[in-house]
Amino acid sequence: MAARSLCLVLVSILLPSALSSASEPGLSARASDDAYSPPYYPAPKGGWLDNWADAYEKAHELVSKMTLAEKVNLTTGTGIFMGPCAGQTGSVLRLGIPNICLHDSPLGVRNSDHNTAFPPGITVGATFDKDLMYERGVGLGEEARGKGINVLLGPSVNAIGRKPRGGRNWEGFGADPSLQAVGGALTIKGMQSTGAIASLKHFIGNEQEMHRMSSIVTQGYSSNIDDRTLHELYLWPFAEGVRAGAGSVMIAYNDVNRSACSQNSKLINGILKDELGFQGFVVTDWLAHIGGVSSALAGLDMDMPGDGAIPLLGNTYWGWELSRSILNGSVPVDRLNDMVTRIVATWYKMGQDQDYPLPNFSGNTLDEKGPLYPGALFSPSGVVNQYVNVQGNHNITARAVARDAITLLKNEDNLLPLGRNSSLKIFGTDAGANPDGLNKCADQGCNKGVLTMGWGSGTSRLPYLVTPQQAIANLSSNAEFYITDKFPSNISPKSQDVAIVFINSDSGENYITVDGNPGDRTSAGLYAWHNGDDLVKAAAEKFSKVVVVVHTVGPIIMEKWIDLDSVKAVLVAHLPGQEAGWSLTDILFGDYSPSGHMPYTIPRSESDYPASVGLLQQPFGQIQDDYTERLYIDYRHFLKSNVTPRYPFGHGLSYTTFKFSEPSLSVDTPIDSAYPPTRSAKGTTPTYPTTIPNASEAAWPKNFDRIWRYLYPYLDNPQGAAANSTKKYPYPDGYTTEPKPAPRAGGAEGGNPALWDVAFSVKVKVTNTGSRKGRAVAQLYVEMPSSLGVDTPSRQLRQFEKTKTLAPGESEDLTLEITRKDISIWDVEVQDWKAPVNGEGVKFWIGQSVADAHVRCDVGGECSSL
Repeated sequence: MAARSLCLVLVSILLPSALSSASEPGLSARASDDAYSPPYYPAPKGGWLDNWADAYEKAHELVSKMTLAEKVNLTTGTGIFMGPCAGQTGSVLRLGIPNICLHDSPLGVRNSDHNTAFPPGITVGATFDKDLMYERGVGLGEEARGKGINVLLGPSVNAIGRKPRGGRNWEGFGADPSLQAVGGALTIKGMQSTGAIASLKHFIGNEQEMHRMSSIVTQGYSSNIDDRTLHELYLWPFAEGVRAGAGSVMIAYNDVNRSACSQNSKLINGILKDELGFQGFVVTDWLAHIGGVSSALAGLDMDMPGDGAIPLLGNTYWGWELSRSILNGSVPVDRLNDMVTRIVATWYKMGQDQDYPLPNFSGNTLDEKGPLYPGALFSPSGVVNQYVNVQGNHNITARAVARDAITLLKNEDNLLPLGRNSSLKIFGTDAGANPDGLNKCADQGCNKGVLTMGWGSGTSRLPYLVTPQQAIANLSSNAEFYITDKFPSNISPKSQDVAIVFINSDSGENYITVDGNPGDRTSAGLYAWHNGDDLVKAAAEKFSKVVVVVHTVGPIIMEKWIDLDSVKAVLVAHLPGQEAGWSLTDILFGDYSPSGHMPYTIPRSESDYPASVGLLQQPFGQIQDDYTERLYIDYRHFLKSNVTPRYPFGHGLSYTTFKFSEPSLSVDTPIDSAYPPTRSAKGTTPTYPTTIPNASEAAWPKNFDRIWRYLYPYLDNPQGAAANSTKKYPYPDGYTTEPKPAPRAGGAEGGNPALWDVAFSVKVKVTNTGSRKGRAVAQLYVEMPSSLGVDTPSRQLRQFEKTKTLAPGESEDLTLEITRKDISIWDVEVQDWKAPVNGEGVKFWIGQSVADAHVRCDVGGECSSL
């Protein structure tokens, strides 16, 4: 999340900082009664890796020249609605650093103009196309840069889809850590190739929208996750994102093992900064900051948007309070220096000191002119929108992503593709436009017309929208449209008629409630909205040939109609963004063969899932969300429980057929020990004087023109703050300034670099054996041996590759590389990744879904086609 509506701000009053002195909860959780996160202090310093050395050297030179107020200014947001962006820091104009602009969203520039509304993460994941993942990332970065956004708030790799009805699953890439990891890492690389900073989010355990935030009557839920599950599922994509060089990581609202993420020292200091070697800066989600000293000590580097417990009153946990904490000694000077050095180093690392644009838009209004600080009682006015067009040719990428994600689930009698002269009858409001007009619902907070994305801060305004109705009408002169969700009573189909029924299922962020769903799909469940199931059944009673097109945020139950004789074909078009119509007609009429694959499992019943992944509600007290299913979410659970889903993870048909042949397995880097080689020692980090600065550095400048509610780093009585330095602060249990030994699992960004040594390569030839051109996806799943002595899912996606477009009879050789980490489990006792020596007992399964293996390779044995 980032900036939100004013009404949300007023109801989201965070708990006071009294919580900040509580002991840090832990990551050894097995149930809520022993789920407490251990303390991990002090915060590790950044700058010890060679590939960041130049940026940190420049940052050190600059930070050495800063005053106390200037340092605090870069760590603290200026307050909600106090600038053009969702949030911005203060500036250090004396040294050439402007306000740093942070803005949504993971699929495009939010609340702006002349931008692209790309398909969201779940659609990108369904492509299984690494090139498109990167290309979309480049487009996002180019548009952020073009608008003057320093930090674009994405990608999102949590929620991972643990809860099928979770409101924001659609912002991520799918219900699998490897799919999330690849999608997230390639998006980051693409974004940051343009100079924009990616902010990887939400760290961590944010799997439900309801009750994730603290308020005056309750505390945000606690995600109680055991250590192995955390590492092998939820941390996996973050490790890959850090390895990809993410400049920023956004902290989640919720607690993890009873410690708020914004001040969970084990998560930030111990895992993110030490074990994963994260070199960038850690920022709060908007208004997730609940304590001043506590969060600084726990490793937080930047707060957004800066406000304290009650927004709009002009209070803050940092700003002048952080200046006070430095002067009175409760926050070490060393910690502040590392905070600001991480921020400035990331700014340098992305080259933002070299002609990076200033913001030329407003996230608060589309008017050309308006108040510069809308949150102030009195504000100077000026030009706030320059209407810079940043779209370029990104519509091409947007259309390709939406098209190549479309997943064909069923195609009896080869009904699809349709001919342009086919007699078509189209039903459902999801085929048409919002009758109220484009972008009439703030942050897409309604379900009217074709569903292009979910709702909330992860959205973007549509610059235009090509609806399915428009695209079909453009290509077919033999189509009739019934843009209604109530089946007409006067339809008299002919035998040649084909009915195309559009249905959808929506969700989003919980500051908006749509049709009774407060973000999570509470009232709708996993069924189609707007009586979509009844619409399909009614069409199936009248027509002998029915095609169902589904736009959905996640799993949707189809049992009411999927086996009806008339329902011949089903396409899941996911969330297509602005190119909804053209991407669909590309597939419907056969210009392209569908090549998308399901990024999650489609069940037959919601009861097929483990009970622990259901939505949780209780009126008072903190919800304890125990991850008792451990590693067994989505397809891992279905396999373990021997439950046959309606459609398995990875499923996706084509208009053609493919053969997998000539598999071979080679050893690249032998695994001659169970644990990776000893990590390298940390390099040196920037050093500064540790003496408390002169109090005058936090004094108000003379003749300073203050803006009401703007958050400043200055103190009215800095000398008084310094005089209180003898008062002992109640530090959290376990707090120390003595650095901990470097974690053995660390050593570089993402962890020990040996984890990414390619251990094995599997090669396979993919041949188009059908009569139409198309693309295939080879999905590699790992089966771990029982010799490791721990319970492990029977199949885990670890790699995938997609062919080019193959003509009939054409072949392509694919190589799928498996790293040491891909065949490792997290050893909770040793605190390191453990692999079977030489990969003994490991099996690789390659196919077009988790349930559709074409190839098996046994390490130490042979490969065979199945």
